[in-house]
Amino acid sequence: MAPTVVAFVLSWWLVARSRAQHPRQPFLSLHPSNGVALGGNVTLRCHLPQPALWVLLCRDEVEILYQYSTGEQNTTEFFFGDVQREHAEKYQCQYKDKETMKLSALSDPVELVVTDASFPPPGTMLSPRGGVETGTNVTIQCWAAHGATFLLHKDGCSPPSQRQDPQEQDMATFTLPGVTPADAGTYRCSYIPYGYPFLSSPLGDKVTLEVTPASGAPRGAEGGPWRTLVVAVGGGCAATAALVFSLGLFFLLIARRRRRSESCGREGVKWLGDPPPPNVSPVFLGSPVPPRGPWPQEDSEHLTYADLRPPPPAPRGCSPPPSPPLSTPRWALGEPTDTPPPPQRPPLQ
Repeated sequence: MAPTVVAFVLSWWLVARSRAQHPRQPFLSLHPSNGVALGGNVTLRCHLPQPALWVLLCRDEVEILYQYSTGEQNTTEFFFGDVQREHAEKYQCQYKDKETMKLSALSDPVELVVTDASFPPPGTMLSPRGGVETGTNVTIQCWAAHGATFLLHKDGCSPPSQRQDPQEQDMATFTLPGVTPADAGTYRCSYIPYGYPFLSSPLGDKVTLEVTPASGAPRGAEGGPWRTLVVAVGGGCAATAALVFSLGLFFLLIARRRRRSESCGREGVKWLGDPPPPNVSPVFLGSPVPPRGPWPQEDSEHLTYADLRPPPPAPRGCSPPPSPPLSTPRWALGEPTDTPPPPQRPPLQ
């Protein structure tokens, strides 16, 4: 518990110290963001990261406006109505922290570009004209009556797509290399005259770029990211299927080899075809087929099962006493002996 409390107090102290030394930087935005025409309206909005006492609006780093803040709102707005040329400038904002009474750093600058209809619109030309195939290099040329910085705009995109300074010349060439269907659309040009960095001419004539599939290419060949994803998924599925097939074939061969090894009776004996039923004897390679009929079976030591069969059990009951071994007396063989021969009985009359 104690380490947690110490860590919390230390973090709070560090945050408080950081806020006391350097209040966080604000953020300034323009509404509308794509510029305003002479006589129009524009709003500059300063976004505050923490409660502020008051907010300053600076033009070219010089304070021109300020507003008090209640400390509860997150933004402060500066409204310009009936915009004139003198409003075309670079703007920043900053604030005074409500707790420390210190000023924050200036926000990043934003440029208020005012469109002046007194400048003639530029000329625009697309080359090649009409529809072009995918992968074709397309150029858009813009020109004006005097040197300027040229801007290329695409309908539907707020900021200019390209900007070019032709070194005080009166023409600029924008290149779109290897166009795709995403490049199709309507393009216009404008320019900023030299000596008026925040004034712009009106948009020039529009040119339309149409992109068609390359001749000979199959329908949907230029599928873009979706086609790339489909190809990647298909390749992955094919590789997986090949791997599964290879593993299945490998295990099938192992199982077949194991079954063959188990079906062999002994070395040198091979079954012809599938394993025979139990009552069929094996066929020896290189030897004649034995005649049919029962015969003793031998094991690996050439012993028949008849020899290995145990003797029949003795009949139940009392067994007769063992008879003495028969032997021929020695006197009958004419050999000397200490035992006299038995007396001979007289012959019967």
